[in-house]
Amino acid sequence: MKEIGVMEVGGFRVGHAQDLEGATGCTVILCDRMSPAGLDVRGGGPASRESQILNPVAAAEGINAVLLSGGSAFGLDAAGGVQRYLEERDIGFETGVAKVPLVSQSCLFDLGVGDKNVRPDGAMAYAACENASRDEPLQGNVGAGTGCSVGKYRGMGRAMKSGFGSYALQAGALKVGALVAVNALSDIYSPDGTQLAGLLNEKKTGLTSTLEELFQDVTQAGNLFTGNTTLGVVVTNAKMDKTHLTKVAGMAHNGYARAIRPVHTTADGDSIYALSLGDIPGDVNVVGAMAARAMERAIVRAVQSASSAYGLIGWRELGGG
Repeated sequence: MKEIGVMEVGGFRVGHAQDLEGATGCTVILCDRMSPAGLDVRGGGPASRESQILNPVAAAEGINAVLLSGGSAFGLDAAGGVQRYLEERDIGFETGVAKVPLVSQSCLFDLGVGDKNVRPDGAMAYAACENASRDEPLQGNVGAGTGCSVGKYRGMGRAMKSGFGSYALQAGALKVGALVAVNALSDIYSPDGTQLAGLLNEKKTGLTSTLEELFQDVTQAGNLFTGNTTLGVVVTNAKMDKTHLTKVAGMAHNGYARAIRPVHTTADGDSIYALSLGDIPGDVNVVGAMAARAMERAIVRAVQSASSAYGLIGWRELGGG
């Protein structure tokens, strides 16, 4: 198995748009054709649109796009911009009356960074579609990663900047990639177990463990909604239906669990989509295992690519590289 660029998976384009002053943005994945998709939501506070059509028992056999967005539930309006872009190009599900673009969307909570009154809208999402290309996507403080942060258990004063990341793997002809906007309550770890980012110590000179802090507060019941939810998309050239893709999305959450500690809390809306974009034969277990590894490494890249902004220190500036 070897590392490849995520766009080498093929069958899709990626576009970012953001408001750097307002500290929010969105990232769109446009499928070349209506593509089967699955979704697995593990966090306790998701904000999503057109999620039920991805249920294996729902009639829809594919979607046209996935939108990852900031703005919390306010950002759900942005998917209309993707629909407008696709409708203008006569792309969508044929109903016999009109083609209806099917756009699934999930939002993360970035209202505590930048201007809480600035949220992704239809115009921003439309711009992301116009920016979509087959080039390797920018990482860090871009798109849905613009307002992302991690390590917020003790409040934003001890949090760190995170962002958007991607990573992909190839085994034989099979290709699996991951794209992710990392906006977690918790800490981020490398594959070797080293803490890379997260909760700063009280002097903000280094890191401390969110898990250890959490274990000290076993009776605390405070409001942890200080800005969370990690959103990921798995892309593969394997030919799969949405039942198998739902399983792949579920297995990809193992990548979340390896890199984000703790994860899937009630203060997060952690979600992963999986898209089948090709016709290569692929076993669901192999694709799922590759997806977990790719997602883990995409999360690491999201943190390592992010620069200090909005009063939040980045990995490099803390001495990481």
